[in-house]
Parts: sequence; structure tokens; C-alpha cells
Amino acid sequence: MDHAADAHRTDLMTITRFVLNEQSKYPESRGDFTILLSHIVLGCKFVCSSVNKAGLAKLIGLAGETNIQGEEQKKLDVLSNEVFIKALVSSGRTRILVSEEDENAIFVEPSKRGRYCVVFDPLDGSSNIDCGVSIGTIFGIYMVKDDHEPTLDDVLQPGKQMVAAGYCMYGSSCTLVLSTGNGVNGFTLDPSLGEFILTHPDIKIPEKGKIYSVNEGNAKNWDGPTAKYVEKCKFPKDGSSAKSLRYIGSMVADVHRTLLYGGTFMYPADKKSPNGKLRVLYEVFPMSFLIEKAGGQAFTGKQRALDLVPTKIHERSPVFLGSYDEIEEIKALYAAEGQME
Repeated sequence: MDHAADAHRTDLMTITRFVLNEQSKYPESRGDFTILLSHIVLGCKFVCSSVNKAGLAKLIGLAGETNIQGEEQKKLDVLSNEVFIKALVSSGRTRILVSEEDENAIFVEPSKRGRYCVVFDPLDGSSNIDCGVSIGTIFGIYMVKDDHEPTLDDVLQPGKQMVAAGYCMYGSSCTLVLSTGNGVNGFTLDPSLGEFILTHPDIKIPEKGKIYSVNEGNAKNWDGPTAKYVEKCKFPKDGSSAKSLRYIGSMVADVHRTLLYGGTFMYPADKKSPNGKLRVLYEVFPMSFLIEKAGGQAFTGKQRALDLVPTKIHERSPVFLGSYDEIEEIKALYAAEGQME
């Protein structure tokens, strides 16, 4: 990379310009999605600013409440949730919102209602806030075509029906990764401009990877196929090098590394959590959508992750996602035990 030339670039592809370019490919487009996305981007900028000064502003620590998942809420969780709800409702383009932090779905009042349903985890990995590890926001977007009174069925759809998904990672830099269905692109926030600039165009996940990511503390409770795959990663019998274990414990950070470097991210079912731990609507679906659009695969242990049909807004599922060839290996192990649907 020519950093000297890079420093003097004047033709910057901002995320707004990028989305407007995409919009121009669809003459029937009314610009609603562009407006909605600009409000999501604003929410990400606000949360990024709050995360960066959390210690100074006394935003770390517990807020004294628990969310619907039974997890203690951090002050930043509460703030992030409020920021995204207000940003999304004020866009005038949303109909239903589902947040990890709220027990019930939010139905937008008719005067501010639009065509989109947004599912989101406002601050994923929040248990890592106090030690400064990367955390992030995950979101997925559905479009409702019929002008009917909104119901939960509008969001309880398989992930393959999403029109867009993305995440924003708050780490050493603030990175927003987005797919509107045609490929995956990464944007980095330039603090001096206050704009997300295209830095990772057309991300493609490598077909194979040298990294596996899983909480090995749960190994004694794993099923056979998961244990066999991890054993193969550590002690390959074909003469290849062992894979490296990398596990941050913040889904956004682990998936971001997997997307760029290849490999496998796993949160399998086990004896303690037979349905897995990650939530389908706002964790499994958006990340699976991004991985597939980048050329990888996402699998639940029984089926393609994006084919799941959730029955509850906070439903959980196991997930294996990452490089195409790696997930093929995992699918073969489950097929051998007759567990695939």
C-alpha cells in the first residue's frame, strides 16, 4: 500500500456515496433504504464516541438491571439501546424493531412507520467493556412489502429473507462491515472527517483457514462432531500443520477476524445449552448473511443457518460459520452421525 499517496487521496468513497451508487442501480428505488442506513450509521458513530470515552464518562460498570436474557446490563448497553431505537424510529422508515435488550418487539407508531424491520444487538460483547476488548453492534434488515398492520410474523422470517445485514466493531479503529445482498464491503471511520470511508472493498473469505475459534472451556459438554473437528484442528492426521486457536469472546471481533483471515467460528450446542447460546435473529442471521455473501458458509449442525425459521424473537441456535471448505468438513462430520436434516 502506498501510504504517502493514500494520505493525499481526495476521491473518497464514503459509505453514503457508496449506498447512493448502489441505489442508482435500481430506478424504482425511493431512497428509503439509504435514509434508514444513514440513521444506523449515525447510531454507530454515537456509540463509537461513547465507547471511546466510557471510562472518562463513567459509562462502564453495571446499570443495575438485567435484560431479557438474564444478563446484567452495563450502562453502555442501556445507552446504546436507547440511541439505536431513537435513531431508527426517527428515520421514519421502520415498522418493527427487535433489540437484544428488550423483552418485546417495538412496533413503531403509524405516523413514523416505514417499510423496514430492523433486528439488532446494540452492544455485542459487552462483558468485555471493562477490559477494553473490541465490542460491536450487529444489525439485520427485513423489508415488508405489503401495507398491513405489522405483526411479529414480519420479523420471524428465515435469515435468507433479509435485504441487508452488517456490524460495526469498536476497536483500535471503528469498522463498519455491510452487505446489501451484493458482496460485502468494509468501511473505517475517519475521526478527522467523521465519515466512514471504504477501506475493504468486496471482501472475500478465504476458502480454507488456519484458525479455529471456539470456547474450549465447554469441550466436555460438546457433541461428537464438534469434538472430532476440534481434535482434527489440533492434531491433523494428514501431515498438515495444526490450526491456531483464537477466541476473543466478542462475536463481532471473532467473526471479523474469520471474515478477513478465514477459518471457523463456532458456538455449538452442548449439554448445558442444547439450543446453543447465540440469538438467531440479531446474531446468527446477520453474521451468517455476511459470511455467505463473502463466499463462506453458515451451518447450525442440522441445516443451513439462513434457512432457520424462528418462532420467538429471542430464540437461540448453535452456529458454525466461516470458510467454505472448513464448514464442508463440519457438515460431513454431522452427516456421518446422521444429524443433518
